[in-house]
Amino acid sequence: MATLIPQVVSLAGLTPTYASAAVGGDKVPPSDRTFVHIKNGAGAPVTVTLTATAKVRGQAVGNLTVSVAASGEQMIGPLTADLLAGVSDGLVAIGYSSNTSVTVAALRI
Repeated sequence: MATLIPQVVSLAGLTPTYASAAVGGDKVPPSDRTFVHIKNGAGAPVTVTLTATAKVRGQAVGNLTVSVAASGEQMIGPLTADLLAGVSDGLVAIGYSSNTSVTVAALRI
């Protein structure tokens, strides 16, 4: 599991660097200005799961899932702390149904 450091999008522009999706998932510091860009180079869809840690009236909020089409991409966010920050480390946990040919970049505006 890798911790991805958000790359800052600025008026000067940004050419993001993408990392291979980790087998055990990735983690990202939460922020209301942070999101992830997932690219799926595989021939089958991939499901990305964000582990929700929030509770409403004592009831756990369900995990968030996003399907990324074969040869497709998705931007997912904002990755807010109130919904997604891990209890033990404060980071957002991101899982992948498959990491084959999947790359990810954490971005912040």
